[in-house]
Amino acid sequence: MNFGKTLAALVTLIGMAAPSMAGDMNPVGTWQTTTGESRYTVSLCGDGTQLCAKLTWLRADARTPENLALLNKMVVNRATATAQNKWRGTVQYGGHNVAGSVTLITNSRMTLSGCKLVACQKVDFVRL
Repeated sequence: MNFGKTLAALVTLIGMAAPSMAGDMNPVGTWQTTTGESRYTVSLCGDGTQLCAKLTWLRADARTPENLALLNKMVVNRATATAQNKWRGTVQYGGHNVAGSVTLITNSRMTLSGCKLVACQKVDFVRL
């Protein structure tokens, strides 16, 4: 195989392996924590650029009184876009309102990070 064909094949392979362009990504849909304990419906809300997430399902071992109080309620409400595929706002977690950010990594991976004082936590999600 000559160098030109090898280069063309490599460019094609890299293009196929690359994630979707950021403009093609969309957070709307059903997401589950990677641990499988909870599921959320994520939507655009407010002016259409803000992010909302509702807790819609809990695995049996995650049905604590704190979690059950949030079931079928918005846990992220009108987080504001701060960059492409990134939103910041308030997240309800463990009975507290926590400043947090949601980042859409790929069309099938998303993370939520939040801190209260010095305690920080990151949760990873996969699209269902």
